[in-house]
Amino acid sequence: MVFPLRRGPRKVRKNPDASSWGDALFRLGSGAAGVVLLVLLGLIVLVLIVNSGLSIRTFGPGFLSNRIWDPNTNQFGALAFIYGTVVTSALALLLGVPVSIGIAIFLVELAPGSLRMPLTYVVELLAAIPSVVYGLWGIFVLVPVMANYVEPALQGALGFLPFFQGPVYGYGLLTGGVVLAIMIIPTVASLSRDALLAVPQSQREAALSLGATRWESTRMASLRYARSGIFGASILGLGRAFGETIAVTMVIGNANEIPVSLFGPAQTLSSAIAKQVLEGLQGSLQLSAIIELALVLLLVTLVVNVFARLMVWRVFGERTEAVG
Repeated sequence: MVFPLRRGPRKVRKNPDASSWGDALFRLGSGAAGVVLLVLLGLIVLVLIVNSGLSIRTFGPGFLSNRIWDPNTNQFGALAFIYGTVVTSALALLLGVPVSIGIAIFLVELAPGSLRMPLTYVVELLAAIPSVVYGLWGIFVLVPVMANYVEPALQGALGFLPFFQGPVYGYGLLTGGVVLAIMIIPTVASLSRDALLAVPQSQREAALSLGATRWESTRMASLRYARSGIFGASILGLGRAFGETIAVTMVIGNANEIPVSLFGPAQTLSSAIAKQVLEGLQGSLQLSAIIELALVLLLVTLVVNVFARLMVWRVFGERTEAVG
């Protein structure tokens, strides 16, 4: 009895020249895309340096330590705006990060399956709301609440501290910090959720098998494993708080001052730029100083975001090593 021979699948002959050309074009295109981004970033920095050259030559390093901003005398300094940026961003982290971590823990560890995805979509939807909408909400809702209820209550309870003294306006550093806290919650919560999802299930099961409660398992296994990613998410939120403009401009009071009280009006780097750049200052020292403010803001934001990216990548690197 003769059995027919079974032929295996035909081998497709590849053209080595076509394959090498395709790989070369792919590498070239990918490298060109990366180079274009670096060139754009370099051009932005170069344009800011060139256009702020008059201010840099006039004030030098003292521009960062001078608190006076007076167009009438051509005295310009960034200290008041740096102070406002740092204080409002710090308040945003202090108020927004705990809420964001709580949201992330609930979505990953506690939320039932029927609520997990809808709540995740709602959190991500908050990030898509335009900042001017947050600003309008701040003017018509948050400012009256702060002026009539929150700030008087804080002044009555903590008035012995200089941070809670002085007249109450509703507009000021504290209100700007609250608006920024609300705006960074979606970013920090989403990235913290991703970091918690990267925790291997074996970590939680090991803690529970040793007799840990649900809270102890979350605290010792999940949060400790994901701390690098959560920290990176917080720094990314800080980067957004640094650069936020419209919403803060509408509620911070826009005063060129360094108030000790959190109730006092102030300005941030971004709000100062937005308020003054459209005043027809072509070729003036004031315009050059405003562009130098933008340069300072860009450099600080870049440093913060690079640091945050490194921290976020670290947690996913840990996940890869654990899986391997």
